[in-house]
Amino acid sequence: MRPSGAVHSAQHISRRQFTQGIVGAIGAAALLILPACYSFSGGGGLPRSIKTVAIQPFDNQTASPELQREVFEELRKVLRDRLNLREAPEARADLVVRGVIAKYDVDLPAGASADGRQTTTNRRRLQLALDVEIIEQATGRELLKKSGMQREGQYAEGSERTGRRNALESLMNDIVEGVQSQW
Repeated sequence: MRPSGAVHSAQHISRRQFTQGIVGAIGAAALLILPACYSFSGGGGLPRSIKTVAIQPFDNQTASPELQREVFEELRKVLRDRLNLREAPEARADLVVRGVIAKYDVDLPAGASADGRQTTTNRRRLQLALDVEIIEQATGRELLKKSGMQREGQYAEGSERTGRRNALESLMNDIVEGVQSQW
């Protein structure tokens, strides 16, 4: 015959195992059911009706003519890869993107390092500012309208392209997040 404490302990362990079994079963069921409740719209967070985009070349108000092409190419890439949009002529596009390259300041000092044992290195920074407007054609609704979106990019002296790429990537992230936040 067992002492009463041993019986109580055995019942307690059984309840715990039973509870753990129930929790495990519920968790397993949730893992099977939840994926069935979620579906991808194919639009990177956009409604299914928005599938195409027309990107107009941005007006370039800077002294760097290559910026217009770089902004255009980066927008094409990010809208295709992250929002799953195909390019289309403006007359048939679901979204139209317009903008202005408002500012490009380069070779702003960011810092210098001078150590007697090493050569002097300079860090530079640049500032890039865009005005962006994205319109849903069917409704005329502005999904994004931002003026003066500005980002900086830092780079080692002589590597301006790296700083420009960093600033552009940051601006593109802001554009994608701004469009996705509408839904």
